[in-house]
Amino acid sequence: MNTVIKSDYISASHLAQLNQNIANINQHVGVSFEFFPPASIEMENTLWDSIERLKTLKPKFVSVTYGANSGTRDKTHEIIKDIKSKTSMVAAPHLTCIDATKDELRNIARDYWQNDIHSIVALRGDIPKGELKPHMYSTDLVILLKQEGDFDISVAAYPEKHPEARSAQFDLEVLKAKFDAGANCAITQFFFDAETYLRFRDKCIKQGIEEDIVPGILPVSNYKTLVKFAGMTNVHVPDWMHKLYQGTDNDPITRNLIGANQAIEMVKVLSQEGVKDFHFYTLNRSDLSYAICHSLGLRPNSN
Repeated sequence: MNTVIKSDYISASHLAQLNQNIANINQHVGVSFEFFPPASIEMENTLWDSIERLKTLKPKFVSVTYGANSGTRDKTHEIIKDIKSKTSMVAAPHLTCIDATKDELRNIARDYWQNDIHSIVALRGDIPKGELKPHMYSTDLVILLKQEGDFDISVAAYPEKHPEARSAQFDLEVLKAKFDAGANCAITQFFFDAETYLRFRDKCIKQGIEEDIVPGILPVSNYKTLVKFAGMTNVHVPDWMHKLYQGTDNDPITRNLIGANQAIEMVKVLSQEGVKDFHFYTLNRSDLSYAICHSLGLRPNSN
């Protein structure tokens, strides 16, 4: 009995602290959400459940990732068109220039434009094994897209440097080139220290980048998966996160509370530093992203 009371008290105290932190956010927060193409019927049902739930928060747009094979690409096209036809949301497909010719990319761009899909996340993509150098880069893709239509183009930014970049300065120069080519905004790789983003934003300003740098937020529900992702993407996982998640392998409720708290704290700090828009990597699940956005003052529409 005492154990239950103690657990309830901790949860109530935790929620009260979150509410107090949220009260310090004084400006409207804009959000967008990222999904990936499902690999099974069950995962597809989960995806659409998440889309239906998150659309009530009126995101600026939702994006769908793009794989390096034709099957995944076709699925991305299909989901994007379904989102466009079944919801009122702006749908932004990811588009990479790996494993596609310029003519193929132009045909894809024209198809999107003709179907009233005018927002695209333009990426280089992962280089296939055995190849040393891609035939196109993201800057080239931005130029190609702008030649086909006045797309609203988002590109990638890396607060901790792209894993393949020879230096942080070179990475900034690449980002500047994307904007000079016509990109409208950048979405960052996920990170776990607000200072990482703020330092990066300052460097972008010094580089002459005036466009929005939208922070990418990954609410952590599976710590082992996070560590795997971080290792692949050159993202530093702070020691305090390792300590927070110790002993939670079989405790998803605690993991979710930790993930929500960490994300809200970071959004709070960034909001106070003038950041107005946030991009959530949902991993096709709505619960954590929805809870965080709800806590930040975003409410379902009344219709």
